[in-house]
Amino acid sequence: MDPNLEQQLDTIVTAAGAGSRKLLALTTDEKNAALRAMAGGLRAESETIEAANADDMAAGKQAGLSVALLDRLLLTPDRIEAIAVALEEIADLPDPVGSILETIHRPNGLVIEKIRVPIGVLLIIYESRPNVTADAAALCFKAGNAVILRGGKEAIRSNRAILDAMIKPLADGFPREAIQLIPTTDREAVGALLQMAGRIDMVIPRGGEGLIRRVAESARIPVLKHYKGVCHVYVDKNADLDMALAIAVNAKCQRPGVCNAMETLLVHEDVAAQFLPRFAEATGVFHVELRGCAHTRGFLPHAKPAQDSDWDEEYLDMICAVRVVASVEEAIAHIDAHGSQHSDAIVTDDAQAAERFSREVDAATVYVNASTRFTDGAAFGKGAEIGISTDKLHARGPCGLEELTTYKYVIRGTGQVRG
Repeated sequence: MDPNLEQQLDTIVTAAGAGSRKLLALTTDEKNAALRAMAGGLRAESETIEAANADDMAAGKQAGLSVALLDRLLLTPDRIEAIAVALEEIADLPDPVGSILETIHRPNGLVIEKIRVPIGVLLIIYESRPNVTADAAALCFKAGNAVILRGGKEAIRSNRAILDAMIKPLADGFPREAIQLIPTTDREAVGALLQMAGRIDMVIPRGGEGLIRRVAESARIPVLKHYKGVCHVYVDKNADLDMALAIAVNAKCQRPGVCNAMETLLVHEDVAAQFLPRFAEATGVFHVELRGCAHTRGFLPHAKPAQDSDWDEEYLDMICAVRVVASVEEAIAHIDAHGSQHSDAIVTDDAQAAERFSREVDAATVYVNASTRFTDGAAFGKGAEIGISTDKLHARGPCGLEELTTYKYVIRGTGQVRG
């Protein structure tokens, strides 16, 4: 590694560690006031942010970025205002830091409290969306964590302008080193940061499956992640088919390019003849391409034959794999074999089937008679989120402020010693 880059990263990480310790002294009111000042800074510097984003957009077009990626990159006055509003909403959320999770009174007089505390220094690695710069910085800050942000090269100017605007209005004495942006797009910097066990406490990658796998395979520090969202809706033989149709169409078509969209529809064989033509007609309006098993194609001859790989695919597009199953057991087995432990749903009026599905499906979120599209921090009433975790340690599902904390025990005594 270039010695200059190595020194630069060392300086950034050291400063972030110092900033994390200073954050522990801030009160909730002080953190909220800072967040509102950051929102004001975004509004005040809106034109500067737009100009930086225009440079990123021009470079992106020259580099041949897709229309979808350019749309993610684009910042308009309305989008900048939405980012500022999001910061104010985070300020309005309850502060998890310092909350007492459990109090234990021991016979010897010791009082043991389990208290929620910040994790420390977090590294966020993300791709083209510059709004993540503000969202991640604000969430980590509210939860008392220092954050090191490493965005994609396509948004480097926008990210810098956003962070400068947020930091500019903060009062003197504020630990500005607690929010850092890696100034280089050199991929070697990411590799070096991922080795800094003991100095960085957790990394959260946000982006495509390739990015997340690279981070997870290279990191020597804990990773909070999900690789992909292969989400299922299972229509049981005892389902209300009108409800099932509404749920399945919403899960697939309302916003297909997100991780909580349905990728595979499972339908019980007893209702397949009734349900599948209706599903095909309803999704046909959205030009959804169906890829079905042999049984499915008996009802939907126009569907393309599903390949084995289709059951494991996160399409993020108007494509849906469809399979007919003989039982709730077979539906669960399919999800166990091909799911990504993200979001899976059953539609049924059978309480026993619903209970079995919700108990046996191994996913971060399991739905009974509702769309998978609700896997989201705001929809769960948690406010903004840092991402969706399919891990089992230490957090799972939509990760908001609470999931950006850990806990410690504080034990209060009156001179007790252990005999």
